[in-house]
Amino acid sequence: MEHSSSQSFFRKHWEGYKEFWSERFSILDNYSPFVQRDKPLPPWSSSDAEEFIAFNPVHGPALKTAREAVNFGLTGTVIGAVSTAGVAWKYSRSLHGAGLSLLAGGVFGWTFGHEIANHWYQLYRVDTMGAQVKFMEWWGNKNEGHF
Repeated sequence: MEHSSSQSFFRKHWEGYKEFWSERFSILDNYSPFVQRDKPLPPWSSSDAEEFIAFNPVHGPALKTAREAVNFGLTGTVIGAVSTAGVAWKYSRSLHGAGLSLLAGGVFGWTFGHEIANHWYQLYRVDTMGAQVKFMEWWGNKNEGHF
């Protein structure tokens, strides 16, 4: 009797825990049709993305804005990585410390660069994930001959 009530207690809390984290990682639900395919999508180029931007007046501008925002992240990565590795090397002369600082600075720089882009382009007002999903749907349909 005791064993059964503890199982239901555990199951109830496990379901709540799963629901909590599945809401936070809904990105997995959005991209799973493209990741879990039998035949992967072929690679696309910038000209393919530009074609989609011109083709889709609803999601095209959001995709274009998201693609432009990546440059902020890349710039932040370079600045963060080089500056933190430089400071680490200057004060410690430790190769492994400078290497770890390079990696950490790159991650932090990407994060700050993306936040700057988020405000610069007001990405919080557009559905960039939806635009990316629509692009991948379009790309898959185009390559399977549905157009």
